[in-house]
Amino acid sequence: MNIILTGYMGCGKSTVAAELKKLTGLEVLDTDKRIEEEEGMSISRIFAEKGEAFFRQLETDLLNRLLREGFEGILSTGGGMSISAGNRRLMKALGCVVYLRTMPETIAERLKHDESRPLLAGTDNEERIARIRDMLKKREGAYTDGADVVLDTDALAPAELAAVVLDACKSRENTL
Repeated sequence: MNIILTGYMGCGKSTVAAELKKLTGLEVLDTDKRIEEEEGMSISRIFAEKGEAFFRQLETDLLNRLLREGFEGILSTGGGMSISAGNRRLMKALGCVVYLRTMPETIAERLKHDESRPLLAGTDNEERIARIRDMLKKREGAYTDGADVVLDTDALAPAELAAVVLDACKSRENTL
């Protein structure tokens, strides 16, 4: 069973993926890290030098390749991967897609010292929350449309959340 974690930056995809690996022993693939390795540059640099459309195509290409190659494991996706309807279909074809829904205030707190996020760099807390809220409003439909399971993350520790993700995906698998 493959598990695909989606959601906005700072929702806990990478952390939950690591916890899921402990529970399942499955390989974890972080799509942003894989793209950075393959392109030899950071996501920020790809955006700056080649543009968002180029980056979004790299995401789609990676999903297609994983599907062709029979990927087995846990996929931690970039925050914008669900924007594309085609990517949402590919992710569902790969496995159980879990949207880790997180409140803007929680995300802002988690990312307050992370200067690697161009969207949030140099912002105070109120501005950071407002930007996150705006982006979540724009993406919420895509996240929920692409998900097999939607989980609210704010009240759960990563290990607890990983256990809930695993149970939800197992239950879904048993009903198919």
